Amino acid sequence: MQMNGADAKITAELTRLGADMVGFGNLSALEPEARRGFPLGISAGVRVPRELVRGITDAPTPEYWDYYHSGQETLDKLADTGAEYVRSLGYNALALTLKNVKFVGALRSELPYKTVATRAGLGWIGKCAMLATERFGTAIWFTAILTDAPLTAAEPVNESKCGACSACADACPAHAISGKLWNPELDRDEFFDAAKCATVARARAKELIGVDYPICGRCIAVCPRTQRYLDAKRQ
Repeated sequence: MQMNGADAKITAELTRLGADMVGFGNLSALEPEARRGFPLGISAGVRVPRELVRGITDAPTPEYWDYYHSGQETLDKLADTGAEYVRSLGYNALALTLKNVKFVGALRSELPYKTVATRAGLGWIGKCAMLATERFGTAIWFTAILTDAPLTAAEPVNESKCGACSACADACPAHAISGKLWNPELDRDEFFDAAKCATVARARAKELIGVDYPICGRCIAVCPRTQRYLDAKRQ
């Protein structure tokens, strides 16, 4: 896909700020309220360091928790600074930082970061409800910026590439993963039980690493595409 001037500038700036993946997606098919009236979303992802993912075996490590705990702050700063840069180019932009995310019930946001990422062509929703990518597997976390900048939207991803793989379902301590393949019309609750995942993850994290928070990471670590990312360069 050929970039125009704004595409290249924004991609370069977000990359300079620490993004490992950047994409632009047309959000016009989504409800206007969910996208705050903006026609386009900028998706930016930051990979989880290999050594932290390698440490996840039966349970998350304290080191993984420390990184996870600070991750939202890192992503929020990326979105805030990126949105400020987009505005400096003369366009409107809203950073979807945690304070700007609208939640609709427990464990569900009005416009998930991973939805923007699929619209931006960066990946698909895995069976574990994480955003899966070819390059990093599920070991990458996303944020988003809403904008009216004239960016070149990517072809959206509308199909899962998980196929018959059951690695995440087999490893899930909560048995929260049904194994169904995602598509944009399939509600998350039809293939993933977020409440069961959170309940079991919180109990295990409290018992095993002394953290009263629903953190696990096993589905990330066992994903075959994550494993390819881990093996790509031993560091």
